Amino acid sequence: MPHLETALLLRRDPKAEWDARMVVEKLYIAEARAARILEDLRASGLIVVNPGNGRYHYEPIYLGLREKMDLLAEAYNKNLKEVTNLIHSKITKQAQELGDAFKWQG
Repeated sequence: MPHLETALLLRRDPKAEWDARMVVEKLYIAEARAARILEDLRASGLIVVNPGNGRYHYEPIYLGLREKMDLLAEAYNKNLKEVTNLIHSKITKQAQELGDAFKWQG
């Protein structure tokens, strides 16, 4: 979820440049995690880093990716509750499956 929220945050104003501290202030996550997310999004081609100041801005590497992010942002904005529930239900299911794998088989 934080990756999606970070990508959408930077997408809102593509010319704005962000660093981990700025993301922390908006999303309330740890700074180290924000830094990793920014780097993950850079590696995925959604954002680029300004080598002069180390800050990131939204700039998908190809038009198709930009179009997909536009559709995702629209769906997210229109269906925030449903998207959040879907993500969390998958996380809960995965956590339960992991827990079940460690149950004592006696």
